[in-house]
Amino acid sequence: MTMTIRPINPRRDDFAAEVTGVDIAAGVSKETAAEIEAAMDRYAVLVFPEQRIDDDQQYAFSQHFGPMETATGDIAAPTERRLSMDINDISNLDKDGRVLARDDRRRLFGLGNMLWHSDSSFKATPAKYSLLSARVIPGEGGNTEFADMRAAWDDLDEKTKADCMPLIAEHSQLYSRGSLGFDQFTDEERVKWAPVLQRLVRRHEGSGRLCLYLASHAGAIQGWPVPEARMFLRDLTEHATQREYVYSHRWRPFDLVMWDNRAVMHRARRYDHTQPRDMHRTTVADRAPTLEQPL
Repeated sequence: MTMTIRPINPRRDDFAAEVTGVDIAAGVSKETAAEIEAAMDRYAVLVFPEQRIDDDQQYAFSQHFGPMETATGDIAAPTERRLSMDINDISNLDKDGRVLARDDRRRLFGLGNMLWHSDSSFKATPAKYSLLSARVIPGEGGNTEFADMRAAWDDLDEKTKADCMPLIAEHSQLYSRGSLGFDQFTDEERVKWAPVLQRLVRRHEGSGRLCLYLASHAGAIQGWPVPEARMFLRDLTEHATQREYVYSHRWRPFDLVMWDNRAVMHRARRYDHTQPRDMHRTTVADRAPTLEQPL
């Protein structure tokens, strides 16, 4: 079986590609994994169609690309979890497989996934890659959109680039969920999601390209008044999510989509919340906090 990689984004030929000729369930070689990582450096989003995998197979494939994160970013109590701590449960289901009620706290917290974000930017060492497997999808809606933060940086004017370069932002899920009016956090959760520092501009290790590093989790900039910081971050996000920078993925059953959180933001789109949507995500951690990486 020969692996084939072809661009699929009608707007750009260097952002989002489809990979065929790979059987992830059967496992891949180190050489194939290296080719996939090189493609990630170029395209930032890769779609692997028709991958009928279980959680163990997904995790084994993900391990080729770096150290793995544990699933500590959701709000479910240990007794409420239906998946292991190796797997992020990106679904609207409880541990018995029933659709969550509209006002369930877990569902309301999960609505934050519909904001533009970069996975785990609220952790001191954020995410490198995310790999999301579509096990059950609703009849319509629920697309995932990806914004190319490399191209968004390239197209900024020089004055704004100079303004951005030295800035350090504070990221927390308290900010992102708070923007939706979700502020019913326990004291333990407020400690767990205390703000962490991230560069506003990063140099992508694989490609050498500079990228904006934005997320709805970013709610402050060191040394700036909060209202000014949030206005500036909002302006940057509006710029970075113009349609010319965005690829929208329409899910098919058993798609596996892999993206580079260092180079893209993403968001989920609305769907009928009464229909089951079962997505399993594995997450590869970056090698170090952004402040320890060369710019």
